[in-house]
Amino acid sequence: MSDSVRIVEVGPRDGLQNEKTPVGVEHRIAFIEALIGAGLHTIEVGAFVSPKAIPQMVNSDAVLRGVDHHPDSEFHVLVPNEKGYEAARAAGAKVIAVFASASEGFSRANINCTVAESIERFRPVVARAKADGIRVRGYVSCVLGCPFDGEVKPQAVVDVARTLSELGCYEVSLGDTIGVGTPLKAKHLLRAVAGSVPMANLAMHFHDTYGQALANLYAGMEEGCRVIDSAAGGLGGCPYAPGATGNVATEDVVYLLEGMGIATGVDMPKLLAATNAISRLIGRPPVSRVASALNAKGRMASSE
Repeated sequence: MSDSVRIVEVGPRDGLQNEKTPVGVEHRIAFIEALIGAGLHTIEVGAFVSPKAIPQMVNSDAVLRGVDHHPDSEFHVLVPNEKGYEAARAAGAKVIAVFASASEGFSRANINCTVAESIERFRPVVARAKADGIRVRGYVSCVLGCPFDGEVKPQAVVDVARTLSELGCYEVSLGDTIGVGTPLKAKHLLRAVAGSVPMANLAMHFHDTYGQALANLYAGMEEGCRVIDSAAGGLGGCPYAPGATGNVATEDVVYLLEGMGIATGVDMPKLLAATNAISRLIGRPPVSRVASALNAKGRMASSE
């Protein structure tokens, strides 16, 4: 496993979107700049969604424009429909993300339509993006369990992932949205999906609700997956998963990978500083085990 792993930092979008305390444009830009400074260069920075539905993502166009002077970084924005796509394109987006659920219950609760209907909604978005030379990443949510339907069959995930790939998504990120997966299930799921979508085009997006995310990521890496979505400080959660602690923390992923001899290019002290800064803004400490340990170590050193 000594080859490289690509980290997609999702804290500024998927993380902050699910935090109760909204963060202003200036601070969101500063957070992204700090993450870039720490060595993270693929970052999800916003979502072009209804401000009524998700007020935390308001003014994502200003955020995207505020960081687009980094030519060596890749910025992703979530786009749910054509209206969102037009706004994203106008703001200069070069990579967009679309999403579908592997679970009918979650799709209805989250976006008020069936899985098939959700795909029809963004089908023209993907077509327009391809015509405009904008890359499209796909998300599949609830791949290892659903708060409404319970267990999700791997074939349901395979079907949605294949559809996203066939539509033209260069990468499909498999999301354990409520963090209920365990390593063998994660391994079997990736093996199943890789039968239809090449492993090189898959990413793992695992939440840490039950403390299984790192183990699940390791299991997925054993299957050959080399792209990991994570959020600084473990930001986020899921409104449909009581007690959800959000995405797997970037600090924890970096510590794991570096400990395995896999270089990430991430400067841990700078990442910790970015995490601490955003944590102060939202008024809660990071849930990352590594951040907690390093912060405690820093407090001990400063008191000596």
